[in-house]
Amino acid sequence: MVKKLEKAEKQQDKKIKVEETVKKEQAQKEVEQEETAEEAEAEEKEEPKKEPTAEEKLAELQDRYLRLSAEYDNFRKRTLKEKIDLQKSANENLLEAILPVADDFDRAMQSVDEAIDIEAVKEGMKLISGKFHGFLNQQGVKEIGAINKEFNTDLHEAITKIPAPSKKLKGKVVDVVQKGYFLNDKVLRFSKVVIGE
Repeated sequence: MVKKLEKAEKQQDKKIKVEETVKKEQAQKEVEQEETAEEAEAEEKEEPKKEPTAEEKLAELQDRYLRLSAEYDNFRKRTLKEKIDLQKSANENLLEAILPVADDFDRAMQSVDEAIDIEAVKEGMKLISGKFHGFLNQQGVKEIGAINKEFNTDLHEAITKIPAPSKKLKGKVVDVVQKGYFLNDKVLRFSKVVIGE
């Protein structure tokens, strides 16, 4: 009987061990199932973040477009304002430099009425003219030489033709009606000339 009891106890122990093993396996399966369920939920939560819907994409692109359009519009307005300001003040230095010549002309005009000596007035006018031409040279303005030169459409504008006083002047500039000028080797104003034929 003792042997039977021991056998029964061993069988009982085996049953308990098997039951414990089964319980452990079931608990482990449950834990795994819970983990996979949690992972699936986490993946489902992450998926909408990774792939936004078409409407969300459209809204984002429209927002980007509006911002970019507004930024470009602001840039355009700012540069236009800067350009206008630059044009307004671009000639400031030029005008400031020409003011002394204008002052000299004003003084000359005042003295013309009171002047008794015409030679002094002529001399004053020559000085002012020399000062003005010096100013133009400083700014890069040079006169286009035209008298007795071949007519050149790149430099001259023909006003009329007259019979040439000599055979040498045929096709050449006989008279200048209005002087032409270069500004740094670029034609600023064409010479208006009379051509001999």
